[in-house]
Amino acid sequence: MTLSVTPKAARQIQKALAQRGGGFGLRVAVKTSGCSGYAYALEFAESPAPEDLQFASEGVTLLVDAKSLPLVDGTQLDWVREGLNEGFKFHNPNATANCGCGESFAV
Repeated sequence: MTLSVTPKAARQIQKALAQRGGGFGLRVAVKTSGCSGYAYALEFAESPAPEDLQFASEGVTLLVDAKSLPLVDGTQLDWVREGLNEGFKFHNPNATANCGCGESFAV
């Protein structure tokens, strides 16, 4: 099981952690939500929670709980700019469908 980031995403995570004055890493979770069933939840973590699994990628630490991991296993987090918008984009091989707004997915 694995979770990774692209170099561009890693730079954005490192930049955000520096602006916050530090932190342990980025927590990736999945919650039941959205029109497709699941939605990604991201938050910066000061320390790992007891249920977190840790993945190192491109110099950053990603945290994910055991319940969310099967839904995001193999996912690569990228940082993309589309027109005037920019943000994280998930390349999730487990997703069978994505909603039109890109905020939720189905497996």
